[in-house]
Amino acid sequence: MSDRPALPPEMDPMRMLSEMKMPMVDVQALAAAQRRNLEALSAANRVALEGAQAIARRHMEILQQSMAEMTEAVRGVSSPSTDPSSRAAQQAELVKATYERAVNNMKELADLIQKSNAEALTVLNKRFSEAMDEVRGMVAKKEG
Repeated sequence: MSDRPALPPEMDPMRMLSEMKMPMVDVQALAAAQRRNLEALSAANRVALEGAQAIARRHMEILQQSMAEMTEAVRGVSSPSTDPSSRAAQQAELVKATYERAVNNMKELADLIQKSNAEALTVLNKRFSEAMDEVRGMVAKKEG
């Protein structure tokens, strides 16, 4: 049984298509193709959403890690036992390491976004290719 809500008979797309009496069109095959199109779109949206959630989770992990590292670095740099030149060197090293981590984190997030988009696009491209094959098959069947 379908999980879709029942439509009133006057709004049933299959009934409406079958009443159009379109010669050369297999209404059942057309409706099935449209259903597969919607399923592929839904799957692509699901893949995109899962990707966005993974990116958001990783971003939160990066923020938490950065805050912990920053807290530890501030403790180390603010130690009264270090002389000013050592403190300046520590601060410079801290800035360099922080910058490098930020660049690596941005690259990681960009790679995750690209991967997610590619996966969603793969789902749509596969369905588009299948749909074109189906159209060719329908045309060949009606011509033959």
